[in-house]
Amino acid sequence: MNKVVLITGGAKGIGKAIALELARYKYDIVINYLTSKKEAEALQEKIIQTYSVNCMVVQADVSKEAEVDAMISQIEDKLGGVDILINNAAVDLSNLFHLKNADEFRRTLDVNVVGAFNCSHRVYHHMMDKEYGRIINISSTNGINTYFPMCIDYDASKAALISLTHNLAMQFAPYVNVNAIAPGFIGTESELDGYDEEFLKMEEEKILVNRYGKPEEVAYLVRFLISEEANYINNAIIRIDGGQKGSC
Repeated sequence: MNKVVLITGGAKGIGKAIALELARYKYDIVINYLTSKKEAEALQEKIIQTYSVNCMVVQADVSKEAEVDAMISQIEDKLGGVDILINNAAVDLSNLFHLKNADEFRRTLDVNVVGAFNCSHRVYHHMMDKEYGRIINISSTNGINTYFPMCIDYDASKAALISLTHNLAMQFAPYVNVNAIAPGFIGTESELDGYDEEFLKMEEEKILVNRYGKPEEVAYLVRFLISEEANYINNAIIRIDGGQKGSC
């Protein structure tokens, strides 16, 4: 029986790349989304047709405990439960510091941190009962030591997600490995939107390999971390940033 992977925010960008990569390796996939219904359903169709694995699509706001509970209950009813959780859902409400407000800050923390807590909390008993599980939190180099005041709330949330990773690793031990991945500048559609060419060139020059990362490269790392070959990797924060200056 295939292991079941829940990918929050799985319809686009890094989440989509993870879904496709893990389906290719015969994991059953659950794509969580909030607003990207069209993209999620198109991805579901592609996965089923291409890889012949089970693939569910579930709408839920991960920041809301009741919606997460209902989502996991659906997965349990149809696929037996979540064996591997990828906490990828995130919002980035970038804006000039003086234009930010507390409501935006709270929303960022609610989705990026509380959402990861809600999903991890809900799968706890299933994983502990099975004495198996994997949790991967998608953090960011913004949560380590690459900072931009215009995304101060996002940076804070990604740092908090790293702290959450360490605590979850202790709570879920010894049966469940909990790790975080901290991508640098990954060239997804949303990542490159809204920036001028001068800024993008300046940021690219900070990367030792002299290019942006690809979503698929993050997915390759996820695939390794949930594999049997990575059994001894736990409570780790792994940067994938091409040698980004300012996060070394």
